Amino acid sequence: MNCEESKQLFADYWNQSLSDADEIALEAHVGACDACRSEIQRLSALWQDLGTLPVEQPSPGLRTRFYESLAAYQRGAGDQNRQPAKSYRPPHPYIWQIAAGIALLAVGVGAGYGLRPNQTPEVAQLREEVANMHQLVALSLLQQQSASERLRGVSYALRVEPNDSEVLSALLDTVNRDPNVNVRLAAVDALHPFASSQATRSGILQALPKQDAPMVQVALIDLLVDLKVKQAEPELRQILQNASVNAGVRQRAQWALERLQ
Repeated sequence: MNCEESKQLFADYWNQSLSDADEIALEAHVGACDACRSEIQRLSALWQDLGTLPVEQPSPGLRTRFYESLAAYQRGAGDQNRQPAKSYRPPHPYIWQIAAGIALLAVGVGAGYGLRPNQTPEVAQLREEVANMHQLVALSLLQQQSASERLRGVSYALRVEPNDSEVLSALLDTVNRDPNVNVRLAAVDALHPFASSQATRSGILQALPKQDAPMVQVALIDLLVDLKVKQAEPELRQILQNASVNAGVRQRAQWALERLQ
């Protein structure tokens, strides 16, 4: 398969409508081709951008409506928690009501900073509430059955604080367990803001041997190089010596070893 043929399959790949043979051939080509891999990563970024809501000017009644929505959500969550036989999944409409509230609140907080150089306790509290809601939406969406919803969950994970251990754990779990290659790729990309955490580096090292999709393997190898994780040498050599691993992935592992030395 050449680059032109692979690009013609991109749309069907993202729509999950490729045959097994075409998907295997495409992943093998992308694993060995830097240009096509970059294009796939660009498309992954576009998928994440789909979850970005347009910025709107908050109305004077925004704060009141936000707390009304939050109270309604908490009552619904409380009702579900009293039913131990069911796992907690926020109702779909609530998620997007909360997401819209977050987008508008973020604008309001930003405007508040522009008007008041000194942060007031009220503004600090509001910022903390927005951060908590970002976390809630990210964790909730990452549990959804729809791959597109989980992709949006990854995009919300990019908005949390880089020291948020719960979201980091959810992203690493997504990299390891999500059945959709596109979601796993997006989750790998979303680990960059958590680079300062040792848990991130350890999680990436543990995730690499578990992967069987060439594009995800290459993305993890690139992330190890970006983060300068020199402890990755044993895992990279294991890939390099495994003849059953995609040739493009083994080539990337050799490149990574040279970069990390």
